[in-house]
Amino acid sequence: MIRRMMGSLVAVVAILSVSAPAAQAQVKQSVSLNVGYFFSPPEDVRQTNDVLVQNLNFLLFDLDNFSGASIGGDYLVDLGQFLQAGVGVGYHKRTVPSVYAGFVDSDGTEIYQEMKLRITPVALTMRFLPLGNRRAFQPYVGAGVGFFSWRYAETGEFVDFTDDTIFRASYVDTGMEVGAVVLGGLRVPAGDAFAAGLEFVYHNAKGDLDPKVGFLGDTLDLGGWTTQFTFQVKF
Repeated sequence: MIRRMMGSLVAVVAILSVSAPAAQAQVKQSVSLNVGYFFSPPEDVRQTNDVLVQNLNFLLFDLDNFSGASIGGDYLVDLGQFLQAGVGVGYHKRTVPSVYAGFVDSDGTEIYQEMKLRITPVALTMRFLPLGNRRAFQPYVGAGVGFFSWRYAETGEFVDFTDDTIFRASYVDTGMEVGAVVLGGLRVPAGDAFAAGLEFVYHNAKGDLDPKVGFLGDTLDLGGWTTQFTFQVKF
């Protein structure tokens, strides 16, 4: 998987390096900074063996709390008037508190733990601008492949139901997964050097959890929607 990722990155860099100088007289390269909100998948679209779905059977927490702010950026190169290639990176991290449902400590206090999720996607994309890149309004759609670096952890107090003892522990797993990326948006130029816009990004990927770690589920849904504002600087 890492070899495929590096091979794809090298290919895109090569394309951008060759294409950019040839088209520099007509178009510009650009960097886009993105700030938005990531919407984590709800329970009804997750697999039954998803670790968060399994945790809902005995823990009290709000699955919506895995949604939250995201940041990122893209390096973009125009390939003619209607196409644009890009390499982007994003970052999303959430910590969600939970307690056992129906179980408390001997002193009546809740048995507390935290679930922590971090997703860092790297996306290789191609955008199509049906009206071209010289209009006052520039809608676009695109697609590509994403490489999703992730880390998931459960830390805190847990119950051993064989003897009802309470113990502290930390369970952690990490990985890299490949998935699809689909996007669309609208940019509005402000002069020759800047542009602002709104973008919607959907990605679909699932992480395979190591059964040796001890999680109740064996998959982790890494997909979701991101709605983000973009600020583009051309050079």
